[in-house]
Parts: sequence; C-alpha cells; structure tokens
Amino acid sequence: MNVLLANLVLALIWAALTDTMNAGGLVIGFFIAYLVLVLVFRQHPDVRQYRLRVPRMFSFVVFFTKELILANLKVAYDVLTPIHLMKPGVIAMPLRAETDLEITMLANAISLTPGSLSLDVSSDRKVLYVHIMYLHNEEEVMNELKRMETKILRVMR
Repeated sequence: MNVLLANLVLALIWAALTDTMNAGGLVIGFFIAYLVLVLVFRQHPDVRQYRLRVPRMFSFVVFFTKELILANLKVAYDVLTPIHLMKPGVIAMPLRAETDLEITMLANAISLTPGSLSLDVSSDRKVLYVHIMYLHNEEEVMNELKRMETKILRVMR
C-alpha cells in the first residue's frame, strides 16, 4: 500500500469536493487525509511508518524555510553594505547519507541555501565538498550542515 499516494489522492478529492483547488485547499486536504489514514488504518505497518514520516517532513520544511530566510538576509545584507563580510572556503563534510537519493537531497538542500554550494561527492560517496561563502568558524558551519543532514535522513529513513 503506497500511503503517500493514497494521501495525495484523498487530498485532491478533498480539494475538488470543496472547490478549493489551490495551495491552501490542497494542504488542508493533505492533513485531513493524513488524519483519516492514520486513524482508519493505524494497524497497517506502512501506515505506522508513514505516521512518523509526515511530522518529520513538516519539521524539515519549517527548518529549511527558516534557514533559507536567514541565509537570504545574510547575503542581502552583505551585498547592500559597503563592507563585505565574506570569507569563502571549501570544506569536506563526512557523510552519513548512504543512498544516491539521500546524498542528492542533502546536496540540493545545501545548494538551494544562499551562501553555500555543493561542489562534489567523493568517489567512495563518504565525503561531500561544499563551498561556503561565510567560513568564519568551520566547526559552526559543519554543525549546521550536519543538522541539515540529520533532518533529511530522519525524513528519508
């Protein structure tokens, strides 16, 4: 049973029946369908796993949106002020992500965040090379990247 597909179909049905075929209607429909699936099929093993995945996904979206806004503000401030705070550098980030999908999701999330760019993955897929625009404290940057990796892995696994 593909629970995500069932959830999406029920969300579309909800949006169509309530005549709210927009982002808000789909989000509301998604959460109502999520509640229905979790309550009705709570004994199904796929639903038990899915029940945990959706809140983690929501948590990641909130986390990533916050990081995206803060990074945009930092870059905009640096561009608009006469004093540049940039200290670019490249760091090698050891990966806990193992599959191609996990590595791709992490690399894309890093590259979407202004001030950072995924450059390359080592041939053994154990290290991700990342260009950082503000590398004042390498340990702090590494901790932020590891936190992002942890949140992505919680959603993916």
